[in-house]
Amino acid sequence: MKRLIQFCTAMIISFLPGIFGVFFTPHGDSNLWYNALVKSDLTPAGIVFGIAWTILYIMLGVALYLVIKNVRAKASEKIRAYALFGVQLLLNAGWSYIFFGLHMTAIALVTLLALFIVSACMSRVFYRIDHGAGLVVIPYLLWMIFAFYLNAYIVLMN
Repeated sequence: MKRLIQFCTAMIISFLPGIFGVFFTPHGDSNLWYNALVKSDLTPAGIVFGIAWTILYIMLGVALYLVIKNVRAKASEKIRAYALFGVQLLLNAGWSYIFFGLHMTAIALVTLLALFIVSACMSRVFYRIDHGAGLVVIPYLLWMIFAFYLNAYIVLMN
């Protein structure tokens, strides 16, 4: 039962930025500002973003759970892992607010760069605690590289 509670907690925590971001993310024709932006031809349809983020949040939850359940890791290493996870959660949620809420695309780009750096550090710390946890974060890092490209395109073309 303890493991199930830990797993569910990790999942809920990992989805917090997505829950926060849904208040700012455009849905269909509801966001005239976003729809008016010049976007890359590689920009996926909105449904793709929803599916991708759901998968990525699940993977982050799995990674966090693997760290939580590891009883052999040093307490200081786990504290570092949790701190980095928390910072990446804040940066992830902050990006949605800065980009979609405030329409500050250049600051959102800088936020995304910070998010990538923190998440790469997090992946490395996770890997030291549990190899699988570190590896599960890699698709998230790859998605952020793609998101950086999309955000940079918007900054440069608008």
